Amino acid sequence: MTSKLDDAVQRYLRHVTVERGLSPHTVAAYRRDLALYATFLEEAGIQDPALVDSVLVAGFPAALATREVPLAASSVARALSSVKGLHRFIAEEGLVADDVTTKARPPKLPSRLPKAITVAQVEALLAATDGDEPTRLRDKALLELLYATGARVTEAVSLNVDDVIEGDVVRLFGKGGKQRIVPLGSYARRALDAYLVRARPIFSVRGTATPALFLGTRGARVSRQNAWLIIQAAASRAQLGFEVSPHTLRHSFATHLLEGGADVRVVQELLGHASVATTQIYTLVTADALRDAYGQAHPRARWAPGEKEARAALSRRASVASAGAAAG
Repeated sequence: MTSKLDDAVQRYLRHVTVERGLSPHTVAAYRRDLALYATFLEEAGIQDPALVDSVLVAGFPAALATREVPLAASSVARALSSVKGLHRFIAEEGLVADDVTTKARPPKLPSRLPKAITVAQVEALLAATDGDEPTRLRDKALLELLYATGARVTEAVSLNVDDVIEGDVVRLFGKGGKQRIVPLGSYARRALDAYLVRARPIFSVRGTATPALFLGTRGARVSRQNAWLIIQAAASRAQLGFEVSPHTLRHSFATHLLEGGADVRVVQELLGHASVATTQIYTLVTADALRDAYGQAHPRARWAPGEKEARAALSRRASVASAGAAAG
């Protein structure tokens, strides 16, 4: 027999799958998080969500962070978000009287700026896919599309041939099934044309009929893992000296647009961000780059000989004087 807690979790997972249309990867993450939560409650002797209170919920993040193999703060925050979604849902459905997670707060996450690579490094990466072999034509088209559109890797590998519209735009389906139209650019368009004419037909006859845009050598749709391996192989050939992921191209797309003067609201739409606050993270990246360039190039931006040491000594004396005044 299943408990009331199990029933509530399954009902919530059906809701996010069917009614909210979340991707299978997101639903799988929710399922893992809620399995951890169910185990936590069962160890506390709770199998009915109506018996959960705010104190118990507050103990869940701490339990995740202090277990034998502790979760990172970002994973704890995601798990708590899944729990809050569950409790909000069962309260709205009338399965419990109140949402006991309204005051639950996730752990503070360290500020992490997206990792972007330079335009020259992107060009080296794309050049590493040059060639007339069918796989190289496909790899070139995939990487050009990722950089030209800022698409998430799942969005790219989920594309069908018909999603390339009128030759110069592509229809992407983002989180929650939200659709957006993004320009392709001339380089990506040429790479896609070459792939569609000279490579995709070769792959297509090796498998069952599929509308997928990007195909593997056996004729099946390229998977997320395949796309990751394609990018890793290109980065290795380009000898960049660091790891490159599909998201690296997405971050570089956003950063290079902002560096080129694009409005942050336009970049938000292109990336498919629900909030402009998410996109504004990239403005910090470009501001840091500008600050570094200014510091290296402007004659009045650098310290005069001995000035840095003098300022440090002055600051120490001021601190000592302040401490003495406070003691007096």
